[in-house]
Amino acid sequence: MSRLALVLACLPCESGAHGIAAADNGIGWTLTLTLLLGTSAALYAVGVRRLWRRAGAWRGLHRADVLRFALGSTVLAAALFSSIDALADRSFSLHMLQHELLMLVAAPLFVLARPLQAWTWALPQPLRVRAANVAHARAARTGWRLISSQSGAWCLHASALWIWHVPSLFIAAVASPLLHVLQHGCFLGTALLFWWSVLRDRAGANAGGAMLAVFTTMLHTSALGALITLASHPWYVAAGQTTLFGITALEDQQLGGLIMWVPGSLAYLVAGLVIVAARLSPVRVHHDVA
Repeated sequence: MSRLALVLACLPCESGAHGIAAADNGIGWTLTLTLLLGTSAALYAVGVRRLWRRAGAWRGLHRADVLRFALGSTVLAAALFSSIDALADRSFSLHMLQHELLMLVAAPLFVLARPLQAWTWALPQPLRVRAANVAHARAARTGWRLISSQSGAWCLHASALWIWHVPSLFIAAVASPLLHVLQHGCFLGTALLFWWSVLRDRAGANAGGAMLAVFTTMLHTSALGALITLASHPWYVAAGQTTLFGITALEDQQLGGLIMWVPGSLAYLVAGLVIVAARLSPVRVHHDVA
């Protein structure tokens, strides 16, 4: 592990998903990702400023939410623009670390930061009205309820995890910048939906369903991590591909499986404890008042 840390510290940062900048095919994924992150941060800042200038804004968006958004943006940038990304196409374990940062750190931080509220207020008033009309349309509301319900989000996120870890598809994503951007988008997008579904009402009537969703997700991701770790031969190495850090392809895969299995399970365990604490807090307050 010390050798890995030394190599990561010495290598320069590179932009883009898996060396996209180095193998620029004219599509400009690096520039696109940079613009997306920069625009989202700028809109969030403008929206927060406008909300805080309104009466009672602190009840809508707090400093803790801004801190969560900043941390989530930092983690997202580290996953996509650092040496982790530059080396992930040659190391399955770093690849797995990158995905875990997207799904288990950045995604819940963004959900807890409530960026939609700030982004909406960053828009000019005519656009806010138009966006509200679109959001309240019957088709939009039906579609949103379908994909953001606990069962819908659970199915989408579980499907993304298992499908993209089919060895042939995983290797194809490493070889294709376009396909790999799609892979990242699926992981992050479905993780955002999943965490939204379990954290939005963690102290309400759906807390039991949220606990079930978190627990079952911990089970099936642990099972996938265990399968990867205990495999007798490497699944995710393309023909002629070399590995890093002086370890074999199988050892690299085992390390990646352990990253999904152990730290991933701990992340879901923490989320479950947060939901339990939020659910019990009204009971505690009620007893204190009584």
